[in-house]
Amino acid sequence: MKLIIKDMDIATGITLVAIMNRKDAALLDLHLADRIMIRKGSREIVAVVDFAETAKTIPQGTLGLFEEVLANLHAKSGDEVSIHPVQKPESLLYIKKKMDGGILSYHEIKSIIDDVVNNKITTVELTYYVAANYMKGMDFKEVVHLTRAMINSGNKLEFGNRIVVDKHCIGGVCGNRTTPIIVPILAVAGLTVPKTSSRSITSPAGTADTLEVLCNVVLEMKDIVRVVDKTGACLVWGGAVHLAPADDSIINVEHPLSIDAEGQLLASIMAKKGSVSATHVIIDIPVGYGTKVTSQKRAKHLAKEFSKLGKELGMVIDVVITDGSEPIGNGIGPALEAIDILRVLKNDPKAPKDLRNKSLAMASVLLESTGKAKKGHGWHMAEALLDSGLAFKKFIEILTEQGIRASDEKEIALGEYHFNVRANKTGFIKMMNNRALSRIARIAGCPEDKKAGIFLFKHNGDKVINGERVFTVYSESSIKLRYAKEMVEKVSGFVIR
Repeated sequence: MKLIIKDMDIATGITLVAIMNRKDAALLDLHLADRIMIRKGSREIVAVVDFAETAKTIPQGTLGLFEEVLANLHAKSGDEVSIHPVQKPESLLYIKKKMDGGILSYHEIKSIIDDVVNNKITTVELTYYVAANYMKGMDFKEVVHLTRAMINSGNKLEFGNRIVVDKHCIGGVCGNRTTPIIVPILAVAGLTVPKTSSRSITSPAGTADTLEVLCNVVLEMKDIVRVVDKTGACLVWGGAVHLAPADDSIINVEHPLSIDAEGQLLASIMAKKGSVSATHVIIDIPVGYGTKVTSQKRAKHLAKEFSKLGKELGMVIDVVITDGSEPIGNGIGPALEAIDILRVLKNDPKAPKDLRNKSLAMASVLLESTGKAKKGHGWHMAEALLDSGLAFKKFIEILTEQGIRASDEKEIALGEYHFNVRANKTGFIKMMNNRALSRIARIAGCPEDKKAGIFLFKHNGDKVINGERVFTVYSESSIKLRYAKEMVEKVSGFVIR
């Protein structure tokens, strides 16, 4: 069948979609979510069928195409294409097998992941797979298969026989911006650290959001290799370089219902590490109210699973279980977290001690596990590299190679509008609420507005006097600041005893 293209001027973001007139579809016995091959000249693509509600939207003889399909076909409105039905992907059979409680092989899981990456299955179909893993569980072999399938579905950074180190934090703690401090310390010590980080999904800032205040984080693969070869490290956004790309699609369907199947969590994290050829990895599991892991028992269980999976993949895994009961550092939000990073690296007296100490502790573990420092001497080595200024010098070298934007806190602007949140009585801070503070910062504009956020003057255990400033909220918008004030009136973000 030959049809004329109509550009729908809409992007799905994931699935390749074609909209048909119902009468045209009936001629080919096509139903909702069936697949069709669309061919224009030598180019062809498989898309999912949807129907127009009225003939006015898609007249008979017309095919409505979304932006992703048009781009793949190099097509535009008015072009003629030919279509014919094709079978649904084999991977759908494997998704149903998992829904029925079956155990999937590597081939079956790889088929699903490949179809996710190539946009051959819909978001709904992927959601069934994610939900099946959540409800039916995954055995250890399936977790290994999923991890390897995700690694092999995208690009991979290769560094020969070098020791390659990486880190990951499970999340849930505001601030906690240890990565940009750890990376230059390790690079100065002679380790290779191709650090790819994520942007925020639910937090006030991801590592990539914060680093974007200081430098360009969107680099192509060849530029990442160039920066790492020259400086020993990089600090980039992983989403720009197609590393374990199926992971982002899975996270997107997990998020609405806060589904976080253990097997998918393990595979998601370890696939990112495998995609940069990591040989040694440290994983930070913060435990506390509002974090992803709320009990020591659960944290210890995950630590064992990470170590077991790492062994299977040929990686040395160190897991540290840390205090996640309050934010780490003083800044919450991209610009304020960037200021914390610079203060620690510059050994500024105003630098948050908790962020400095946690960074040194994690760096010391990797220095010892890679043999750069003797057992028990990692902290001393990490501290010496930080105190000497060598880590800051290396940090600036990395930023320069990536495209530096700021190297001093005076170059970092904060939101034009702000208000102070004060103690309503004298006492001691019993709890700084990660979840509430994160919500306030996001309402103020984080992470899209880099200048928005919260600066903390108090932490757990600190004494406060009635009327004393506990934190300041910044925003680029007076309207967003007003909404943030309204949220503070409902949930202050801290408890005084």
